[in-house]
Amino acid sequence: MDIDRARTFLEIVQGGSFLKAAERLHVTQTTVSARIRTLEQELGRQLFVRNRSGAQLTAAGRDFERYAQSFVQVWERARHQLAVPSGRTSLLAIGGELSLWNPLLLDWLVWMRQASPEIAIRAHVGVPDQLLDQLRTGVLDIAVLYAPKLLPGFKVEILQEEQLVLVRTTSKQGRRDPAENYVYVDWGPTFAAQHDAGSNPFGEPGLFVGLGPLGLNYILRAGGMGYFRRGIVAPLVAAGELERVEGAPEFTYPVYAVYPEAIEARSDLQDALLGLRRAMHEAD
Repeated sequence: MDIDRARTFLEIVQGGSFLKAAERLHVTQTTVSARIRTLEQELGRQLFVRNRSGAQLTAAGRDFERYAQSFVQVWERARHQLAVPSGRTSLLAIGGELSLWNPLLLDWLVWMRQASPEIAIRAHVGVPDQLLDQLRTGVLDIAVLYAPKLLPGFKVEILQEEQLVLVRTTSKQGRRDPAENYVYVDWGPTFAAQHDAGSNPFGEPGLFVGLGPLGLNYILRAGGMGYFRRGIVAPLVAAGELERVEGAPEFTYPVYAVYPEAIEARSDLQDALLGLRRAMHEAD
């Protein structure tokens, strides 16, 4: 089976239409239709039913989806393996949301360097849909996310479930006016939904940041308040640099790893997951 046909099939599944697949693949809709027609002829089954709303999988198409994903993933894995740098045994690609890289995934990178120096690593930063798409097509081996969608052929494992707590600086600068000093940190869609649903006594934030450590360092220098991981701010609270805001709601902060179901065939993937679990545990 041609790899382009498998990718085209998966893009239609992802986007729900031949047109969207053509746009994402940067080819014409005629090309997309020809690839699927040839694929259906090779398989002897109709894979999609096309209508005004787009394209829906047939029963045969649903059965074929997992095989198409496996085919594309094996192809990408072969490309990765052929690109393994000299002196390394394998190449592992991991992606995570921006605010997860420092310090959690950074700690993991350090752990991997010490525990499995023979594994070369490609680290990606992206938004959830992009990371899941790269995982589905084999570009990534592991995606670390806040609220992943379920994908056929992949496992979702919770790595950590911490709380986000509201803290403020103890200097007069940080206590002047909460409405002016509240820093909104983007902790992902789950936090955004919980945060927006609750009453906000601080008014509209004057600063929005997409990285937790950036927001924390900002309020430590300029004064202010914001939501941060409890384990990270605990030493600062103990040292008197920050204080918890009494009565403020806390929000759940779950982190998940998404990876292929066939993990037993990949020793490097098993090592990487072990490192992720340890890094998350030590961060608690």
